[in-house]
Amino acid sequence: MTDVTGEIKAADRAVGDRPIAGGPGRSLILRRAYAAPVGDLWAACTTADRLGRWLGPVSGDLRPGGSFRVEGQASGRILRCEAPRLLVVTWEYGPDSVTEVELRLSPGEGGGAVLELCHTSPAETVDEIVRRLGPVGPIGIGAEWDLALLALERLTAGEDFDRAAWRGTPRGREFTVASYRAWGEEARAAWGLGEGEIAKTVDFLLRQAPPGEGEAAG
Repeated sequence: MTDVTGEIKAADRAVGDRPIAGGPGRSLILRRAYAAPVGDLWAACTTADRLGRWLGPVSGDLRPGGSFRVEGQASGRILRCEAPRLLVVTWEYGPDSVTEVELRLSPGEGGGAVLELCHTSPAETVDEIVRRLGPVGPIGIGAEWDLALLALERLTAGEDFDRAAWRGTPRGREFTVASYRAWGEEARAAWGLGEGEIAKTVDFLLRQAPPGEGEAAG
């Protein structure tokens, strides 16, 4: 049974400013502790079979300079790979939408590990979209990473976790709502938005989210 409140509190979130190839960037930053040691967490983030169990089916050449594809999500290139501490890749939704994802791993308490994920997009593009449409992208993308890192935690704990199926359950929807609201607070602070703008964006995203149907373990 998933403790939704506990899982939301397990991650630290922030919106920051970090450079990206070609200029300034806006970053979604997630930091979460895992019971798994650094080596095991690194393997879960860099081998195709384990990536497929929490992120999505992955194909390609998973070496520095290689290209990859995550089915139904994005493609990219591996820019840096310094085992077992640092991985930097491009995260490309299309030829005109190239972002970067950076993973940093460090030792945590009790032999565990801490993972920091930073997803950076061109600042000019993000700011323009937020101005026109509200923070749909930052909140929605942040929530997707929240769910992915929860699935990673389950995998490294030795549990079976069907991310796609779970998100459609009542608890999955509760998690999604809480994640949207948590990222909404970060977006409000980062772009100086009003509470009404955040509420409108969250309501819009919830209309796109899968409905909770039935109860499932988790």
